[in-house]
Amino acid sequence: MIRVLAIDDEPLALQQLVAYIRKIPFLELVAECQSAIQAQEVLNQEPVDAIFCDINMPDLNGMDFVKSLAVPPLIVFTTAYSEYAVEGFKVDAVDYLLKPFGLQDFQRAANRLLSRKEEREKRKENTQSSDASSSSIPLPSSSENDDTIFVKTDYRVVKLAVSDIRYVEGMSEYLKIYLEGQKPVITLLSMKKMEDFLPPTFMRIHRSYIVNLKKIQEVNKNRVIMDADTYLPVGDNYKEAFNKWLNTKFLGK
Repeated sequence: MIRVLAIDDEPLALQQLVAYIRKIPFLELVAECQSAIQAQEVLNQEPVDAIFCDINMPDLNGMDFVKSLAVPPLIVFTTAYSEYAVEGFKVDAVDYLLKPFGLQDFQRAANRLLSRKEEREKRKENTQSSDASSSSIPLPSSSENDDTIFVKTDYRVVKLAVSDIRYVEGMSEYLKIYLEGQKPVITLLSMKKMEDFLPPTFMRIHRSYIVNLKKIQEVNKNRVIMDADTYLPVGDNYKEAFNKWLNTKFLGK
């Protein structure tokens, strides 16, 4: 599945673009935006694999918006002006749709997106495999360093205090890191890698959740209660290990 963002300042054009996206089985619409500024707000909160982006927009045009992203997602430009085509491919756009375009042209662009995404994932797998086999120096765990980690989010690399992490939620290829008194951080990372790096004060309680054991307020049956609004399930495959930890902290009969 490719998570996509649709951007166009013309309501009818945006409506048509969204309709095409919903016709393609492997595209998942994250949000529809009428400006690049609105799109940036979405990117700050949600993981996105690709953007269908109009070029001629007020305030910040689509080309400048894409150039402003340090690590842009896959891009398909949509515009009524053919003179932007060369510049579009200079920023490594996957495709360039000249308005008005039909479903057949859109399907072609979507297929190119899928091919490019698969190529990226294959290169990533090969790189990880190569790094794992060739590196003789083990990566330090957080317990061997100070209480911080660095993750890429919103096209920046940010430092997080491990002690501020309340819990981590897995979302397909991405993680959403919930922090004490801060907005959640979304990063492209596997649950396994995060689980291996975090200290023993963290435990995976579900295929989609890692919790900071120090932040748990209550355990109710097969649920962990982090606060009044946050109830996390304990998965069957993780129940034995979690109950074992809980018994070491339990006072009473």
